[in-house]
Amino acid sequence: MSRPAFGQAGCLLSANDYIRAVGLDATKEALCQKIWDGGRVSVDEAAQLCELPLPQLGALADRRRRLAKADAYGGRGNDIVTYNIDRNINYTNVCNVYCKFCAFWRSEKQDDSYVITHDEIDRKIEETIALGGTQILMQGGHHPKLNKQWYLDLLSHIRDKFPQINIHGFSPSEFIHFRDVFGEPLESLIRDFRDAGLGSIPGGGGEILVDEVRQRISPLKAMSDDWLEVMAVAHRLGMASTATMMFGHVESLRHRIEHLERVRRQQDETGGFTAFIAWTFQAENTRLQATPVGAHEYLRMQAISRIYLDNIPNIQSSWVTQGLEIGQVALKYGANDLGSIMIEENVVSEAGTTFQMGVADMRRLIEGIGYEARQRDNWYRLVDGQAAAA
Repeated sequence: MSRPAFGQAGCLLSANDYIRAVGLDATKEALCQKIWDGGRVSVDEAAQLCELPLPQLGALADRRRRLAKADAYGGRGNDIVTYNIDRNINYTNVCNVYCKFCAFWRSEKQDDSYVITHDEIDRKIEETIALGGTQILMQGGHHPKLNKQWYLDLLSHIRDKFPQINIHGFSPSEFIHFRDVFGEPLESLIRDFRDAGLGSIPGGGGEILVDEVRQRISPLKAMSDDWLEVMAVAHRLGMASTATMMFGHVESLRHRIEHLERVRRQQDETGGFTAFIAWTFQAENTRLQATPVGAHEYLRMQAISRIYLDNIPNIQSSWVTQGLEIGQVALKYGANDLGSIMIEENVVSEAGTTFQMGVADMRRLIEGIGYEARQRDNWYRLVDGQAAAA
């Protein structure tokens, strides 16, 4: 390892010096060398990474970030950290899968249940555009009574009125719901949604892609193969998507690594994931009995995700669940993107997390640790004055 890595005190050390400084055995030293050189790690090796000191794991993740982004933005990818301006719009909170970790869902009979109107969504998008936004993230509950045409009409209305806005919408679990309720194959459903205006698909509902975990936290929701099938179909149809992981509840380390393995394998096959985002379970107002993990565990899992997911170019920091300061620190633990300013967020906030950030905050956090802050779109193309592609 001849190139420098950041040591625990922030000074530059050679990687070999750093390994000796923390006293690793020969097996872990070889693993660190492999990671530094860009080699793919196995499931067993990923488990060994959890035994490394957190600062060293962060240094290795930062190295992998630099390898992944070296050729981006005209060769300036290592100097740039991106962010997005979009708005989360939840078109309904009516849901019939009753996930134990979710505080957002309502039944149709509850007084505060709703279905959005076109006028309401127009107002939200107009506000987003006024703030420089280029995208909406549109997701909802699994409403048992909305028909397919309702969704297609909503998409075409947004596309026709706001052609400059990308609709990043409908998670895989929603598409599985549509498949079952509408009685149509996934491919025809996703194609029809795409043709009506859907631009890309978010990775919501990923949680942990291990069925024994999903059966415990959301037994009525799409299982792992279903989630991955939606993404595979979308990728074959030329649509991009993101992948996610919500951890820190009832899963084990083995489950987390299995989740990463399934995402990596899917990316090897179809190549449509533009980014990976991990966040921690937020417990307030939910029915899931679990003790949330802290920032230390979050940073460790993000670093491991960057190292393991060697075929996904972008890793987002989750400041929404961790707060602004840890979101900034995560940029030294493998992340190259600070996510969105979240003009509106309803789901995580219902579980007790209410961190907020504006563009000025985003730029301050990014520039405060030496990077150049740049706005990007869903495909990681810069949109604030330069058109260089990621």
